[in-house]
Amino acid sequence: MDVTRRTLFLCLFLAALCLLPAFAAGPGTAPDAHPGFDAIWNSATATPLERPLQLKEKAFFTPEEAAEWERQVAERNQEPSAEAVSKSVGTGTYNTFFREFGSRTVKTLRTSIVTDPPDGRIPALTPEAAAVKRRRVEAMTNAASAQDTGLQDQCLAFVTAGPPMLPYSYNSNYQIMQTKDAFVVYAEMIHDTRIIRLDGRPHLPPEIRLWLGDSIGHWAGATLVVDTTNFNDGGGFYGDAGGNFGWDRSLHLVERFSLLDADTLLYRFEIDDPTAFAQPWKGELTMARSSGPIYEYACHEGNYALSNLLRGYRFSER
Repeated sequence: MDVTRRTLFLCLFLAALCLLPAFAAGPGTAPDAHPGFDAIWNSATATPLERPLQLKEKAFFTPEEAAEWERQVAERNQEPSAEAVSKSVGTGTYNTFFREFGSRTVKTLRTSIVTDPPDGRIPALTPEAAAVKRRRVEAMTNAASAQDTGLQDQCLAFVTAGPPMLPYSYNSNYQIMQTKDAFVVYAEMIHDTRIIRLDGRPHLPPEIRLWLGDSIGHWAGATLVVDTTNFNDGGGFYGDAGGNFGWDRSLHLVERFSLLDADTLLYRFEIDDPTAFAQPWKGELTMARSSGPIYEYACHEGNYALSNLLRGYRFSER
């Protein structure tokens, strides 16, 4: 082997050694990324956002209690009989074939996603925020325009994208990808993508407001700590269809991503919004590693419902 060929072989060999860590970490993963996070994760769970009142101060299930709770949830989520549907008011919604309610409690066996206050309930809204919510609900029941419909009906914001990222009754999947200077969370619902900057840059100027806020993060050992500000007003009522919580420009959110085990992502969050809530509150849930894939999500493409509803309103006005 002549000198030129030996030099070329050595260069190719060294380049391959440099690439090995990236391939070991997974496709699309930066060589210096924290291993184990790059995957598809599913947050569907039988654990409710707020603790049911009958559980009072009980923060955790025993394994036996969790199994019984899962049985009750599965029973409630069964397809209703034709007789029950005929007696109900309204046209209903998707049948259970399209749902993903979640059949297991979170792996930590908590009785609610909300962990603080101790009663597992979202704190009361401030009087001002409660008034905004009341106006939003009243407008949705008799929408005069598309702007009066819920944020989810407008395909503007879904609870799964958050942040915080909360489970819904379907499409509760996320794909996490890491680069050298970013932690990317792609949400299945409305294919929202949140880029969490890790390059040390500060938050955007306060006049720039975003639906998902502006997220910057840093690693504290094996935990990614994410600080998010710069939210917009969002109509003052987040997750209209799910009825989750209010938010405004004062919302400050801290999230923590860590691995509970090789197949479980522990996701914790802290919400501080003094103009919306009587006090700060916290929550946590676990997500299970999923084989995927995530399919492309289309919100209103080919959906005639909203335009037909508004057409009906205009007809009734005439």
